[in-house]
Amino acid sequence: MLAGLCTSAFILLQNNTFLTGTITEEGSGEPLIGASIKIFKGTDLIKSVITDYDGHYRVQLTPATYDVEVIYTGFTTKRTSGVQVLEGQINTFNCALSGNMTLEEVVIAYKVPVITKDKANAGLVKSSHDISSSPATKPMPSYQQAKEQQTKFTPPVVKKDEEVPEEMPEPVIALHDESPENYAHIIENQFLQATANPVSTFSIDVDGAAYANARRFLNMGQLPPRDAVRVEEFINYFDYQYQQPTDGKPFAVHTELAKCPWAPEHHLLAIGLQGRDIETGQLPPSNFVFLVDVSGSMEDPNKLPLVQSSLLMLTDYLRPQDRVALVVYAGAAGLVLPSTPGNQKEKIKTAIESLRSGGSTAGAAGIQLAYNTAQSNFVKGGNNRVVLCTDGDFNVGISDESSLIQLIEKERESGIFLTVLGFGMGNYQDSKMQQLANKGNGNHSYIDQLAEAKKVLINEFGGTLFTIAKDVKIQIEFNPAKVAAYRLIGYENRMLAREDFDDDTKDAGEMGAGHRVTALYEIIPAGQAIPVASTNGDLKYQKTKLTSASKSKDLLTLKLRYKQPRAEASSELMQSIVLDQVANTMSENLTLATAAASFGMVLRNSTYKGSATLQTALILAKTAAKNDPSGYRAELCRLIEKAGAIR
Repeated sequence: MLAGLCTSAFILLQNNTFLTGTITEEGSGEPLIGASIKIFKGTDLIKSVITDYDGHYRVQLTPATYDVEVIYTGFTTKRTSGVQVLEGQINTFNCALSGNMTLEEVVIAYKVPVITKDKANAGLVKSSHDISSSPATKPMPSYQQAKEQQTKFTPPVVKKDEEVPEEMPEPVIALHDESPENYAHIIENQFLQATANPVSTFSIDVDGAAYANARRFLNMGQLPPRDAVRVEEFINYFDYQYQQPTDGKPFAVHTELAKCPWAPEHHLLAIGLQGRDIETGQLPPSNFVFLVDVSGSMEDPNKLPLVQSSLLMLTDYLRPQDRVALVVYAGAAGLVLPSTPGNQKEKIKTAIESLRSGGSTAGAAGIQLAYNTAQSNFVKGGNNRVVLCTDGDFNVGISDESSLIQLIEKERESGIFLTVLGFGMGNYQDSKMQQLANKGNGNHSYIDQLAEAKKVLINEFGGTLFTIAKDVKIQIEFNPAKVAAYRLIGYENRMLAREDFDDDTKDAGEMGAGHRVTALYEIIPAGQAIPVASTNGDLKYQKTKLTSASKSKDLLTLKLRYKQPRAEASSELMQSIVLDQVANTMSENLTLATAAASFGMVLRNSTYKGSATLQTALILAKTAAKNDPSGYRAELCRLIEKAGAIR
């Protein structure tokens, strides 16, 4: 089977026959980004691909005559028969779609897939309101147009009475998740008394997968499952304007203390880490192995075709000193492209475009082959990394989480890092991918659209694909004379025991070049009533006695430990003191962080959301959106409004 797979891949690489073109809107000529092109031979689907930022597509085919179907939500689907693809040349097929579908036709055409045994099929239907308000009902701008629009963006002025509804409806949250997708259950961090538990220890997390995944649900007119909402990933999705490190360290530490918006009698502590920016040209050579799931479950346009478009875009940014290999897995694993210099872009792209889906999913075999390939081309002093692209639905060979984690933990000792990119819906295995990334010295992103691929792989290239510090741990010792109780917001799957902080064998999070990490603590000042979990799980209130252990003005002591990327021990330590000084107003950074945290807690229907509502989250988000060069903050405002419209 393996020999057959490799032989098939070799034959495809020799084929230099392509079909290319541009998909536009009829009349205006505007490119349609993310349009789906399906290639049929009779009734058999041969390949599918999606368009890029300029409405372009390119697909490798064997010479023949095909039917080409072009699909874009809100536009009339067009199928063209008799498209000839001639051998040994680039064949062109352009298509213009009409946007004159009636709203009823759009609603019928747009279906949300649900899980079946091996692939996503039909499912729920969007409402008329969701379709009419969706950005997919009109052509998206090209990348250049999007950049020009961003420079012309006028920040919104927050006018509570005019722009935010007086009674913005709150989402109706189900008590139990009913999604067929797989998410790890989250038990939220509780308030801990500073007298009994003065020390809090956790591993950093720079992932933003949960936010992008929630955006996918909201854009489909659905609320995300509660356990899909990891609040720390909502917070860390956004850019924060922290100052760069100036002392030769890989990152700088910033703190801020202000009143808590959803509990004004409490305080909110923000801890921000800013990774050192490194120009792409100054990054060491990279040894990448693209590991792509080509099983039957990856057939849909938002899976393998989106994977291919994402990797093709990344290929354009590779340097001559970088190298790329391509490994695939379905019923078996195979090497499609041996390690190839980054300046041989056409060869790399041809290999990526040759991929097609089918069969079961031998994920462990693919992971093992990818690590072996990375090890055989290991660059000493360079960036060695496996980039896994999958929906996480492993079902052949080693497939349970514990066995896969053992495999990843073994391989991470070789100095090879892991990036996990999640794709698709219906059978998306979020929990498995979180575990693989956490245990593989890596990061996890969810790619719901080409714009997200650009954010993760291009805009944040260094942060996503180049590690500057590993096993980064934070430990805080609270002063009980100043703090009655505290709660870390999110990071539930990153909590560590107190003794783990000094244990160099204990795995923790990684930080990439230019990346930022933000963590929030809600603090109850000394002397106030604090919630304590009773044996039956209810919350009661009690008074705590002030400790006389410290009479200083210190609120807490913050310690941070990390390793250099290729070090196994000799962790370096950073330490700072935070004074008990509450700012009169929140900074722009903290305003944005509290907007994202509020939104996440409301979506989760958190026990600790206090007075937070979609309305208050929107007010904070609109304030933070006054400075929004990337447009992500304005999108946060739109998503909050979408959540309020879903009943």
